[in-house]
Amino acid sequence: MNAPVTLFSADIILPVTGPPVRDGAVAVRDGRILHVGERSWVRETLHDRGLESEERHLSGVLVPGLVNAHTHLQYTGMASVATGRYHGFDDWGDAFDAAYGAGGHDWGAAAADGARRSLAAGVTAAADVVTDPAAASALHDAGMHGAAYWEVYGLNNADWGDGGRDRLVAQLAAVPTPPAVGVSPHAPYSLEITPLLEVPDVAREHGLRLHIHLAEAHMENGDGLAAVDWQAQRPESFRALRGRGVGISSTEFVDHLGVLGPDCHIAHGVYVNAKDRALLRARGTSVALCPRSNEVIGLDMPPVAAYLAEGNAIAVGTDSLASSPSLDLMADVAALYRIARQQGYAEADLHARLLQAATLGGATAVGAHAGPARIGQLAVGAAADLAGFEVDTVDTADALAELVEAGEGRCVMTVLSGRQLSGNSA
Repeated sequence: MNAPVTLFSADIILPVTGPPVRDGAVAVRDGRILHVGERSWVRETLHDRGLESEERHLSGVLVPGLVNAHTHLQYTGMASVATGRYHGFDDWGDAFDAAYGAGGHDWGAAAADGARRSLAAGVTAAADVVTDPAAASALHDAGMHGAAYWEVYGLNNADWGDGGRDRLVAQLAAVPTPPAVGVSPHAPYSLEITPLLEVPDVAREHGLRLHIHLAEAHMENGDGLAAVDWQAQRPESFRALRGRGVGISSTEFVDHLGVLGPDCHIAHGVYVNAKDRALLRARGTSVALCPRSNEVIGLDMPPVAAYLAEGNAIAVGTDSLASSPSLDLMADVAALYRIARQQGYAEADLHARLLQAATLGGATAVGAHAGPARIGQLAVGAAADLAGFEVDTVDTADALAELVEAGEGRCVMTVLSGRQLSGNSA
């Protein structure tokens, strides 16, 4: 009860779970939010409770710490791959494999650098997909929230049968906590059917969350192909089905295997039709949209307008620096704004919904939107993760629009669990 209180005040507070506040403040103690509201009211409330505080004022806007819902921090040192422009996933994959296989990588240092870059951009939590053990501690070491997802990649049915379950359990036990640990069965085209069936079971047996690349490659779109009773064919993999011209999307395929659910979120979700999107809604599965990565790889843009209009749960991800120009999440938010408008989404709520996607939406995707350690919101009891941005207006609607449309490079303060890491606040 005697812990010091820090008062983070700003011209505008955007709590996400509450209305905007002009001349607002967030009172923080012991890494948690104590009060949120008008600055004068918060100061008065602290005084009435006999609590002294140190105030730090930002000329700009304060929002919840951003949540990067899909990244691979260990590939931060592979930025040269993203300088190219590719003609689809296979083309990009060849360049990635060449860079990965060249050797000489310090995955731990690269992941740590990625965490530092993320924090500098206002990202305080991430869904970090990890392939090499040296990178598994990046979020933990930086004190960030979210989850480190151990990736299961390239296994065929025989590989999994030869001790795959035991190896996965041992790998998961070696990932340091906090934050949470999850499992990422890489993609339906990179795993055969037995590991795709059983990896989610392992995750759920251990109470862990799931994260899968889905509907990212052109081959995952089921439109226009022959419809057959594919289950009767007892396929060994999704690739085998597609090779036979079977008309099923990757979303339908993994849904049949039981991968989707409220404890799972997907990355990309580009090649989905209305039926696929309905499946994701029915299963309570969030979609992490990564538009700048899609552009580098040479993919189509995700159906942002349809996701919004139909009510899908969305989040925002940068992907890795091997396929994205930066780890600045607000650059992807701005891209999603442009895409949504180009696709015909004309509703006035677009700014608010995209800020929510980058905060509470990401928290929901990683299962951290509720409970005592909740993130992605400025609310009493939540983790005191904040991001401060420069804006050119004190009007709340204009400030929100400016942040969403042009927030890249404008983060001037990051607060992680109540501890200010960067910024020029007075």
